[in-house]
Amino acid sequence: MQRQGSGGGSAVIRVRVAGGVLLAAHLMLVVWITLRPLDVPWVSPANLHPFAGIRADLALGPREAVRRIGEGLGLLAPLGVLLPMVAGRLAVSPLASLTRTVAAGALISLGIELLQTGVPGQVVDVDSLLLNTVGVALAHLAIVPAGRARLRRRAETRRRAALGREELSQGLTPTIPRVGIAP
Repeated sequence: MQRQGSGGGSAVIRVRVAGGVLLAAHLMLVVWITLRPLDVPWVSPANLHPFAGIRADLALGPREAVRRIGEGLGLLAPLGVLLPMVAGRLAVSPLASLTRTVAAGALISLGIELLQTGVPGQVVDVDSLLLNTVGVALAHLAIVPAGRARLRRRAETRRRAALGREELSQGLTPTIPRVGIAP
């Protein structure tokens, strides 16, 4: 049973709603950035060879390579935090959470890449799919496990404080041994 916060709503619900609003805003920004038509004199062909675009970025020099690869990593990286935030679970396996989040990020990135095929001036790039997915994974690994651990510690501290107050006011709760059910 979840305890109600002082504002009248559950903290879990507030986190989920905030995560949902931030997720929607971020996805709208990503759609605007990636799916708007570009007026360019020429368009490079689609990159369907993994790491070919990353190698080309590295050939441009370290400064330009860091900028381009950083853009690819950072575009969908907030999903690594926002997707678990929308789920609102504290007691979940870290590996399961990472797997779900990375799979969802990869599918969103794939959807964006597929939608780009119909947008003038935008080109499909398998490397952006890879970089976006790695960015989601890195953001998730950097923030979510530590955040969940902190929230679990806070919830445990509050639960212990509440139990302490109940025990002082009412005494210990009696325990009943297990009794088998008669046929």
